[in-house]
Amino acid sequence: MQILKTLTLRGPNYWSIRYKKLIVIRLDLEDLAERPSHEIPGFYEGLIEALPTLAEHCCSLGQRGGFLERVKAGTLMGHIVEHVSLELQTLAGMSVGFGRTRQTTDAGVYQVVFEYGDEQAGRYAARAAVRLCQSLVETGSYPSTELEQDLNDLRDFATQAALGPSTECIVREAEIRGIPWAQMSARALIQLGQGVYQKRIQATLSNQTSILGVELASDKEGTKGVLRDAGVPVPRGTVVRYLDELEQAIEFVGGYPIVIKPLDGNHGRGITININHWELAEEAYDAAKAVSKAVIVESILQRTRPSGVGGQRQAGGSGRASASPCGWQRPGYNLCPG
Repeated sequence: MQILKTLTLRGPNYWSIRYKKLIVIRLDLEDLAERPSHEIPGFYEGLIEALPTLAEHCCSLGQRGGFLERVKAGTLMGHIVEHVSLELQTLAGMSVGFGRTRQTTDAGVYQVVFEYGDEQAGRYAARAAVRLCQSLVETGSYPSTELEQDLNDLRDFATQAALGPSTECIVREAEIRGIPWAQMSARALIQLGQGVYQKRIQATLSNQTSILGVELASDKEGTKGVLRDAGVPVPRGTVVRYLDELEQAIEFVGGYPIVIKPLDGNHGRGITININHWELAEEAYDAAKAVSKAVIVESILQRTRPSGVGGQRQAGGSGRASASPCGWQRPGYNLCPG
C-alpha cells in the first residue's frame, strides 16, 4: 500500500458539514486491491491481537463488534485503514469517530477519510495505520514496541496542541457567555469574538500588550499562517517532523526549487536555499533537524516585490535586505537628504 496524497480539512467540506476536522488520504492498495481481509492468512487474528479495542467499533452494522464482523467476512484494506486510524487516536486520548472510505475512478485507489483531534496527530495516524496493516499482511503481527511508540508520538502531538489551563479557563467562560472562539494558525493563539469586536489571547496575555506580537514574531510558521489567513501573500510551505514526509512536502509546495529551514532556529542556522534535487533536500533536512525538532519546507517566490526596508526590491523566499533609516516616505518629505 502507498499513500499518494494527504489533505487536511478544517471546515465544512464535501464529506461532512458537522465534522469539520478531517484527514483525507488517497490510498493506493496496489496488490491488495483484489484481496479482501478474509483472504489474507492470519490478518483477522493479528488485527485483534494488536488492537482488541476495535471490538467497540459498530461500523455500518450498527452494533458493537460490527467492524470486526466485516473484517472477518471480508472487507478491503482502505476501510480497515480508516478504522485503525481512528482507533490509534482514540487510544492516545483523542475523541474521534467519523470516517468514510470511497473508491475513486482509478483502479485500486481509495479516498480514506477520518476525523482527527489534532492535525499533526491525524496525519501521523494515517501513516501509522498503513504501517500496521501492511505489517499484518506481511507477517500476521505488529510489534508491540512499534505500537507503543506510535501511541506515545500521538500523545505528544495531542499534548502540544492542547489548551493550557489558563487558556482553557478563559475559553470555557467565553462559551458560557456565548462568545465564539477559534484557534488560530499560530501556536496557542486564540481569537475571541468576531469582526471589530475580536480579541486575541495567548495564555493570559492579550493583544492589548505588545508582548503578544513579540511571541508571534518568534514563531515562523505561526506568523506565516496569520499573514496567510489575512490574505497576505506568503511562500507556500509546510512543517515536517519525519524524513518520510519530506517527499510529499516538496510536492505540496510545488516542487523545486525550495527552501528548508528549522522551525524555531535563528541566526540563519540550518537554512538551505535553492534546493533543486532530492539528495540536496535530504542533506538540508538533516542540517535543519540538527537545530530543531521540526523542519519547514517552503517554495521560493521568484517574482520581485517592494520591500518595506529602504524602498528596495527583493526576491521572495528567505532573502534579506539590509536595514536603512530611509523607509517608505510621505510625498514631499525627504528624511535622508543628500
